[in-house]
Amino acid sequence: MKGRFGRFGGQYVSEILMHALIELEEAFEKIYPSEEFQREYQTLLRDYAGRPTPLYHAKGLSELVGCKVYLKREDLLCGGSHKLNNSLGQALLAKKMGKKRLITETAAGQHGLSVAMAGNVVGLSVDIFMGVKDIERQESNVKRMRLLGARVIPVTTGSGVLKDAVSDTLREWARCSRDTHYLMGSTVGPHPFPEIVATFQSVIGEEIKRQILEKEGRLPDAIVACGSGGSNAIGAFRPFIEEKEVRLYFVEGGGESLNADNSAAAFVLGRPGVLHGAFMQILQDEYGQIKPSKTRAAGLNYPGRGPEISYLCEIGRVKPCYAFDNEVFEAAKTVSRVEGLIPALETAHALAYVLNHKEEFEKDDIVVVNFSGRGDKDLEVILKYVEA
Repeated sequence: MKGRFGRFGGQYVSEILMHALIELEEAFEKIYPSEEFQREYQTLLRDYAGRPTPLYHAKGLSELVGCKVYLKREDLLCGGSHKLNNSLGQALLAKKMGKKRLITETAAGQHGLSVAMAGNVVGLSVDIFMGVKDIERQESNVKRMRLLGARVIPVTTGSGVLKDAVSDTLREWARCSRDTHYLMGSTVGPHPFPEIVATFQSVIGEEIKRQILEKEGRLPDAIVACGSGGSNAIGAFRPFIEEKEVRLYFVEGGGESLNADNSAAAFVLGRPGVLHGAFMQILQDEYGQIKPSKTRAAGLNYPGRGPEISYLCEIGRVKPCYAFDNEVFEAAKTVSRVEGLIPALETAHALAYVLNHKEEFEKDDIVVVNFSGRGDKDLEVILKYVEA
């Protein structure tokens, strides 16, 4: 069924948003395949964003893990993360729909930064909703967004984190969708957002497939990506979903421990339910109330898992797993020293899983880790751990 991944997905929204969702779906289906859109989008990806990003053989990391490890270097994309792929695509789409303004939410700040950049490139104003707790811990990205001319709107409701920012952005969109596009940053929300974001992020996996065939002459044995909503993971996984011999790993934030009341491991501790307009795997208590989550990576602090990743995990095509905060800091420190690359704390979850589960990989395996973002934004937090 359209807009569904198995039993997940759908459009659980108020009637006031249905017109905007239908308009967006029709515009995407008409504009995205057009020759004009593809020419402009591919030019932006190449000349502005810096695609294709390299697929790097990480020799030091490979020695530690005991197999051949490649890093898909999305940290080298302009802005420092994979987020720009989707932001450029949706901003260009909004411009062609006649919209004047972009609104969005952000947690780690990387998505907000990419929307501010994309808005400037296509000529649209940008307002960004951000939880007050995330504003405090992602100060450098907030400064970047403001320098680029975006208005950062503090969200004080709820816990002051991403789920509260998403709620406020949806309320704002319901008020002004006639001239404003909600640029959703992950593969979550009501249809058609999960499909649109996954489509724009699939460039990651398409490049991985082409590049690994050029370098190794065969597909990888495994692809590992971090995630909460799942945009970088689905982007890397999609071109390989039908390649059954390629194992896919989705690494969540485990927080301090699974016994902690606020662990973010939704596939271990959560169950299906409705959040922000879609049916998906979510962290909730026995009364169906959304549970708060806490990891050291702001970008993984969302209680829901997108409909597609929820479905792929339910049918066993993707293995859900997690990394704890202390493992993540150790991974960031290790990779910084053996590869000279400082990963974002989100990315360090995927690296931590590979480093701490070597027994899952054979000596001859080829493993690709989606290096989704650089760690500049997390430098102070990482240094506190390293110097402690």
